[in-house]
Amino acid sequence: MKIHKQVIGHLYKCYSMTSLDYNRRKYILVASEKNDKCLMFDEYGNLKETIWDKPGGVMSMIQWPNTNGIFLSTQKFYSPNDSINSEIVIVTPDENNNWNVNTFIKMPHIHRFDLIQYRGNIHLIICTLKSDHKYKDDWSTSGKVYSAILPNNIDKSNIEYNIKLKEIKEDKLFKNHGYYRINQNGIPSSLISSDNGIYLFQPPESKDDNWHIKQILDLPTSDCVLLDIDNDGKEELVTISPFHGNEISIFKNYDGKFKKIYQYEKPLEFSHAIFGGMLWGKQSVIIGHRDGNKDIIRFTFDNETNNYVTETIDKNVGSTNVFKFVRNNKDILVSCNREINEIVMYSTI
Repeated sequence: MKIHKQVIGHLYKCYSMTSLDYNRRKYILVASEKNDKCLMFDEYGNLKETIWDKPGGVMSMIQWPNTNGIFLSTQKFYSPNDSINSEIVIVTPDENNNWNVNTFIKMPHIHRFDLIQYRGNIHLIICTLKSDHKYKDDWSTSGKVYSAILPNNIDKSNIEYNIKLKEIKEDKLFKNHGYYRINQNGIPSSLISSDNGIYLFQPPESKDDNWHIKQILDLPTSDCVLLDIDNDGKEELVTISPFHGNEISIFKNYDGKFKKIYQYEKPLEFSHAIFGGMLWGKQSVIIGHRDGNKDIIRFTFDNETNNYVTETIDKNVGSTNVFKFVRNNKDILVSCNREINEIVMYSTI
């Protein structure tokens, strides 16, 4: 398979991405981990706007459902050692296409968050990497998971910032790093991974119910994704371990218990980027690592040989995050190649 690489822009320490529906068109937002910009590109890779110049420190971005361009973003999370002033901001376009940025929630060490729609409610879920920080590489406190129900309809005239957060995960979650949204039996769900293992979070049936939380793997994990990569009707859990680790493993679901069936033969130093789903005609997992060879690698399953196979999408780039979108019925993989400050679209020829 031949891959076409389209460099659409450069941004210092580009890190986070999301899609955005705005004025009946689809766009891609890309933001920096450091004190730098958030850029908006159209689906063909043309730079359209700069949303903000500073402060950056963006770990996650997500559009508020059913809005015209309103989105939430973390800011001021510059690293695990410099995230005590992190916050979530709400970004709202006005009638002149200016972007208004306002503080939505202030909380130390906000690393991942998401908005999950279920049974008529929008659930905000927030994951903190840790709870406190007193010295360099301080991992003495665990992260936590919080949630709140947000308004279904929001615009510039009714935005309220008094969000009532509830802690929904009280057990220890040290190095609470990984987050991936999946669809589990028709329910939008969250995979949250930490040194204490991987947990499946499912939203409550009603406002008065609790989140359903289940540990599905008891091994230190940095990031993971769940999918049926070999199309046999049983799910595989693909993991990066340990925290910012170099081991890529696959666990298969046998009657509700995951057993390890595969480990990639080479260490992928500082693995970070992860995607799982249909890509270029096959169920695929994409892994990008930020040290060593800094490759982006695609994992698939060959039914003829009954083996997992890999192919290198790119080298010496150091991807932090990737995601897929479809343009004119064609899969496009977008990557923040942080280590070379490069924003890229990959497609097949």
